[in-house]
Amino acid sequence: MELNGVFIEDEYAEAFPNWACRVIITAINEKWAVNAATEATGFATSAIGCPCEAGIERILSAEETPDGRPGVAILIFTGGKKKLKEQVVERLAECVLTSPTAAVFDGMPEAEERIDVKLHFFGDKFEHKVEVGGRKCWAIPPIMNGEYIGEEEFGIVKGIAGGNFFIMGESVEAALESAEKAVEAIKTCPGSITSFPVVASGSKVGSKAYKFMAATTNEKYCPTIRDQVEDSNVPPEDVACIYEIVIDGVDEAAIKAATKAGVEAAVTVPGIKRITSGNFGGTLGPYKFSLSEIL
Repeated sequence: MELNGVFIEDEYAEAFPNWACRVIITAINEKWAVNAATEATGFATSAIGCPCEAGIERILSAEETPDGRPGVAILIFTGGKKKLKEQVVERLAECVLTSPTAAVFDGMPEAEERIDVKLHFFGDKFEHKVEVGGRKCWAIPPIMNGEYIGEEEFGIVKGIAGGNFFIMGESVEAALESAEKAVEAIKTCPGSITSFPVVASGSKVGSKAYKFMAATTNEKYCPTIRDQVEDSNVPPEDVACIYEIVIDGVDEAAIKAATKAGVEAAVTVPGIKRITSGNFGGTLGPYKFSLSEIL
């Protein structure tokens, strides 16, 4: 099929189950809410080498937050509930508690499964319970710019990691502009993140040459060595650059919506030749997101 003159391969993205937590971070203004959220989602691009996959889901207006201040919603994904709790605790304690005027609230109050995130011990007996927007929170007054406010119980759900699509362009400039537009479009889709957000180093499971490597370059999608790879997936003509967009979502619907929005934005850029998806023949995970069905 074609979309805006761009060939869309009848391919599917392969994804795997994960656990997800949504955290709302607020501050005195959007700048400091974004700063705290950016710090809290650092070093969290890929489960291959990072302790989690995380990113900013979207910016929240004051009307959308429990304390009526500007905020940011972040999503954190890991392979297990125990590890997810560890990452939420560490990232809120080290990156949000320490940020000027920051507060944190549960972004999934409707979730049945919960994790405890007890940061109030930092108050060293000066902490006290408060209610904010109908929510039970802790206040830590020894924070030097006033009180840190935070909920200490967060909902978690079974999410999905690894949704993806590849953008093939005639130049780096065209492919990168297309990828940027795709990421911006995905930011409007609730329940999803692009933790990288643009992947230049497509990877495959394991290695053909180095057995100690958990992942190595996905040579099938490297334009510079297409002539050296017998089963290369790079078209023989007109493609000089490929970028991958990886999507994590709280459920299948979130990944499908993000994929649709991202692809539709990607094909608006001149010089884009093809859109496809990556998979490992069903060996990576049980979820399959077909481009033709989604579009």
